[in-house]
Amino acid sequence: MLRAGSVVTCIACKGLLPSRMGVKFRVPLQKLHPLSRAIHHRYSANNNPQRPPHCSAARHYTSLSRLPMRPPKSRSGGHGYQQHRTFWVARLAARLLKLRYILLGSAVGGGYTAKKTYDEWKEMLPDMSEYTWIVPDFIWELSENIDLDKLASALPELEEIAKLLPDMEKIGENFTFLKSLLSSGLGSEVNGASGLRLLLETTGDSALRAPDVPPASAAMADSGDKQFKKSSDKEKVDQLQEELLRTQLKYQRMLERLEKENKELRKVVLQKDDKGIHQRKVKKSLIDMYSEVLDILSDYDSNYNTQDHLPRVVVVGDQSAGKTSVLEMIAQARIFPRGSGEMMTRSPVKVTLSEGPHHVAMFKDSSREFDLGKEEDLAALRHEIELRMRKSVKEGQTVSPETISLSVKGPGIQRMVLVDLPGVISTVTTGMAADTKETIFSISKAYMQNPNAIILCIQDGSVDAERSIVTDLVSQMDPQGKRTIFVLTKVDLAEKNLASPSRIQQIVEGKLFPMKALGYFAVVTGKGSPNESIDSIKDYEEDFFQNSRLLKDGMLKAHQVTTKNLSLAVSDCFWKMVRESVEQQADAFKASRFNLETEWKNNYPRLRELDRNELYEKAKNEILDEVISLSQVTPKHWESILQKKLWERVSTHVIENIYLPAAQTMNSGTFNTTVDIKLKQWTDKQLPHKALEVAWETLQEEFARFMAEYKGKDQDDIFDKLKEAVKDESIKRHKWNERAMDSLRVIQHNALEDRSITDKPQWDAAIQFMEETLQSRLKDTESVIADMVGPDWKQRWMSWKNRTPEQHTRNETKNELERLLKLHEDHTAYLANDEVTTVRKNLEARGVEVDPVLIKDTWHQLFRRHFLQKALLHCNLCRRGFYYYQRHFVDSELECNDVVLFWRIQRMLGITANTLRQQLTNTEVRRLEKNVKEVLEDFGEDNEKKVQLITGRRVQLAEDLKKVREIQEKLEAFIEALHKEK
Repeated sequence: MLRAGSVVTCIACKGLLPSRMGVKFRVPLQKLHPLSRAIHHRYSANNNPQRPPHCSAARHYTSLSRLPMRPPKSRSGGHGYQQHRTFWVARLAARLLKLRYILLGSAVGGGYTAKKTYDEWKEMLPDMSEYTWIVPDFIWELSENIDLDKLASALPELEEIAKLLPDMEKIGENFTFLKSLLSSGLGSEVNGASGLRLLLETTGDSALRAPDVPPASAAMADSGDKQFKKSSDKEKVDQLQEELLRTQLKYQRMLERLEKENKELRKVVLQKDDKGIHQRKVKKSLIDMYSEVLDILSDYDSNYNTQDHLPRVVVVGDQSAGKTSVLEMIAQARIFPRGSGEMMTRSPVKVTLSEGPHHVAMFKDSSREFDLGKEEDLAALRHEIELRMRKSVKEGQTVSPETISLSVKGPGIQRMVLVDLPGVISTVTTGMAADTKETIFSISKAYMQNPNAIILCIQDGSVDAERSIVTDLVSQMDPQGKRTIFVLTKVDLAEKNLASPSRIQQIVEGKLFPMKALGYFAVVTGKGSPNESIDSIKDYEEDFFQNSRLLKDGMLKAHQVTTKNLSLAVSDCFWKMVRESVEQQADAFKASRFNLETEWKNNYPRLRELDRNELYEKAKNEILDEVISLSQVTPKHWESILQKKLWERVSTHVIENIYLPAAQTMNSGTFNTTVDIKLKQWTDKQLPHKALEVAWETLQEEFARFMAEYKGKDQDDIFDKLKEAVKDESIKRHKWNERAMDSLRVIQHNALEDRSITDKPQWDAAIQFMEETLQSRLKDTESVIADMVGPDWKQRWMSWKNRTPEQHTRNETKNELERLLKLHEDHTAYLANDEVTTVRKNLEARGVEVDPVLIKDTWHQLFRRHFLQKALLHCNLCRRGFYYYQRHFVDSELECNDVVLFWRIQRMLGITANTLRQQLTNTEVRRLEKNVKEVLEDFGEDNEKKVQLITGRRVQLAEDLKKVREIQEKLEAFIEALHKEK
């Protein structure tokens, strides 16, 4: 019945009004089920253009009409006629008996033959009971889990489908009227109506035949033909056209409902995993395999001219032309950020579309799924895309060439890969970078210059076509239009605003632009509100085109409208291009792989092919081993290093600011008081800070020493830059525990307040420490004096060196001050003004002009040497002073308070070193190890950092080898799956 209905409908719409009449029957097929489209075109008159038109003398062809007619016999003579009348009863009986025997014999013979044939076929069939294991268990369990009776009852009855067929009585009435028009001689206006009438008269199915026209009615119609006017004729034709459109619409909605129920059932079957149906292992879809290859190629920079020529759909257009809206209609979700008139697409977005049970979206580098059926997930997805775009744009730029990869799955989505590019602009506005226009052009050309890329050129139909920029750009990249599909958006606004709708026809026929294209489409992607749903836009688009003059008047063809037809056409073109080019690309990468492997074999024959990530993991393990080695340092080694470095850091302050000022006092009480005050001030302000600085520097030096000592014959120099960067960054991030300073200050203060030397070995150790310190200072002082006065007479004679005028002046000043010290051995640390004047006049008497500042500077070094020499002599005298110390120097002229001072300093250094060692081993080494791990993790996630720190031809060659192998393997797997799908 469906088929017969389609026959009547298609022939009616083609036969009634030919193309010359100017009114075309363009039935919208964008929402027809594929089966309905096949029925429609199969029985359409256009499919057989060479079929001769029906003529008025056409016969009624049936199964019986082909039997030859028995010629009539002549009735000559009365005898023959009488004989004919006499034996007609006998002849009739003989024929009836003959027919009975024929029928009986045929029935018996046919039944026997059928039974014999059935038995032979039954014996030839194999025993299928042994192969029931091939069918999965869930097939046998479908009847248990899915109510097939309920599914069958949900399907429409034949009576309901019959209701969708045209009202044959009304059509018969219209045909009667058209028949009258034919007889009235309207000629070419309705020439095809006679063929349609004859077709209806010769149709074998009585249910589809138009009611016969009574002769009386025909006569009345013939007599009144001349009374009809052209206006009434047109009304009848329009009425018939509207009836056909309503019938098609009912049929489309019925098929749409069935298709929706079919999708729901498919989703139920796919989601059934806990109710008896075994969960099957999900295979990666074909489009996902292809998208992975494109993702790898986007990061691949080949040095062997192996360019990325794999197909993808490149969406280009002027800014605000509706590119993103078209893509959203194809993806069936509002997934992109939107703005009114401003640039929203700031970087290319690669969208992989595929079919799936759930409507979800996911980024390539993320495991989160966004449910596109929930508004909050849609808002989160749009926000994430906007954040990624802004993050990819570098400072001072407006757009970025970095690609954002996104996959969208859902029921009924066509499989393809699209790349949404930033909109082409004509003018750089305020807030944009100066090179924004050129950058967008370069990005667009980079994608369109791929000879296998499908260019989806989007043109805004609501503005003047002459204002378009993108058409010229597309024409330059694809002058022949072999891979370009033109899309005209906002057709509803264009029809409303344009005075001449034929201008739209010129655009979609490719006559207005010099640009050529494979196909032209007209779509409507919204009503102007950003909050509209995709379903409401689809309904609006369908209603618009069904009521539009563009379709009714034949300016647009049915297959050229709606985004659904567009997505089908783009998907077919995409997969056709993929099948034609993918094997050629696989061969190109195979040749590139051979070249890279040959280069590695010749240049690095004894090294493994480790790419940048593998080399980073190897270096990471080495660095962590070196950090762990810090925990194996002995406590004695730590304390020795810390004590030595701490004394080097504070010794100058102790000698210059504590010991020397205290030694100038007149008695031991004043000495001890001065020492205690200065030690307290030093402990409160400087000592803890100095100690922590020393500990931190010691930890750094030990860490660097272990990293340097780790190098051996297996050490790879390619890691040096990475290790240095990790060390510097770890030290930069490391901060000493602030609470350690307060506790350290208390410990140091208590250590310096203790003056009790318990035994002789401690006394001797303090004297040795004091002596070593004084000798080191004396040596430094003598070196300074030697530099001031220049070489002595021995060096001048042996080394041929002379003094400078300044050194000569300082030498004379030194000699004069030494005489003063011999006269006053107990002189104070500072010269009086009259003493300076006396020295200067004595030098002037000998012809040496000298400045008072120079005299005081020279005196400082000479007095320092004089004091240190006396302190060393006193230190030797105190070696036997432990006994007097125990008696607090009572009744003794020997006072060794300076030895006690150095003992206090030495003890403080030992306690401080021990405390710092404990903090290092218990806390700081572990914190440093943690910092190193964090730095390594951060560097591992930063690809740019790894590229910066691990460089060289060897690394780049290994990277290219890995990527080329991966691309080739994935392409071969994709080609194999593509062949299986065929």
